Amino acid sequence: MGFFRRRKAMKAEKADKSVMQMVTTYGEHYYSWNGKLYDSDIVRACIRPKVKAAGKLIGKHIRTDAGGLKVNPDANIRFLLSEPNPFMTGQQFQEKVATQLCLNNNAFILIVRDINGKPMQLYPIPCVMCETKYVNDELCLKFQYRNGKTGTFLYDQIIHLRQDFNEHDIFGESPAPALSSMMEVIGTIDQGIVKAIRNSGIVRWLLTFTSAMRPEDIKKNVKEFVDNYLSVESDTFGAAGVDSKATATRIEPKDYVPNALQTKETINRIYSFFNTNEKIVQSRWTEDDWNAYYEAEVEPLAVQMGETYSVRLFSRRERGCGNRIVFEASNLQCASLQSKLAMQAMVDRGAMTPNEWRAVMNMAPVEGGDQPIRRLDTQVVAMAERLLGMAEALDTGKMEAMAGVMVKLLEAVRAGPGMSFREAVLTGAGAAGGQAALDGREEGLLETAERGEG
Repeated sequence: MGFFRRRKAMKAEKADKSVMQMVTTYGEHYYSWNGKLYDSDIVRACIRPKVKAAGKLIGKHIRTDAGGLKVNPDANIRFLLSEPNPFMTGQQFQEKVATQLCLNNNAFILIVRDINGKPMQLYPIPCVMCETKYVNDELCLKFQYRNGKTGTFLYDQIIHLRQDFNEHDIFGESPAPALSSMMEVIGTIDQGIVKAIRNSGIVRWLLTFTSAMRPEDIKKNVKEFVDNYLSVESDTFGAAGVDSKATATRIEPKDYVPNALQTKETINRIYSFFNTNEKIVQSRWTEDDWNAYYEAEVEPLAVQMGETYSVRLFSRRERGCGNRIVFEASNLQCASLQSKLAMQAMVDRGAMTPNEWRAVMNMAPVEGGDQPIRRLDTQVVAMAERLLGMAEALDTGKMEAMAGVMVKLLEAVRAGPGMSFREAVLTGAGAAGGQAALDGREEGLLETAERGEG
């Protein structure tokens, strides 16, 4: 009876499990493409642009608290993002994870912590099968590796990236069912082309002999026919003649070659499945083409990586204190030269620092380039507000003098370095009726001008 109780418990335990099989192994059915997506040149070409773009994402630790915004305040997290483990750099690590995500719609990253629970290393898990288990009411993932070994980890120790997240509660939907038919078509087309080429060397002429001959005599006569009439060095210039003992018949091979349009449409279906196109795959994209691809594929991946990294690397309390992970994409490096040069207006207005603009231009940073700068003509509005505030207490004549000062200030800005703000104030005061018209407010105006000039 104890044996049957154990069997019943095992069935109940098995009913609580959920298994996801990766497409790197054989499925329930045999396909001509062996169930290995990465062996297909078309699939590899489709996912390569996304994988390379994911490798260029730059992970940063952001902390926003009462002291302001800080970038990479913790050296340990900074090293974890740039050097996740002793065998990979951050770029190589992110490319491997992105490849697993594109092929399986699931990617798993193991977090290795020290005795204090601090994350120290990150490792991708290239498993062939993943199974959900509950140990002491905690969700665990059991991985089966290519060497046959297994490993079980708590789910909160895993950074789990997924896409096509639909029916299953934990895993993303496998792309194998949707791609199997198209991959089988592609495999059949490739095999048909290979067979057509091989069939080009089959029998082209058939010699029928009217009398019975020994096999060695048949081979001898055939060889003489080939040497005399089918050889390039033949003296008969391709003309053949046979007597009544044999009849020569030409055989035309009729091999089926797949229609080029059908092949192209099948490949376009695979492109559409991976949300890409021929221009992206062949690196013939324009600025608008890449921006559209970036918005559709790369940016959602960057957002998901930032959110999942933040949840797993930081506790709830740490996230409440403003700690988070952000993956930035240098998408502006794909802009045209004209668009990059137009960004100097953002530098002039302090929206970008000089080093940020130099990074877009693939130039090295310079000392002092992390401080935002502004052109002087972008500060006139603030100075005009100060002058108008001072003019509220003046009478009509003095307001006219103030207006003259403002006009000269604007002229000084247009003239460039030829006239200073102090000269503009004095000139404007003289044009509006002399310095006495300012009624002792010259020093205040000069102080305001000097602040604007500085």
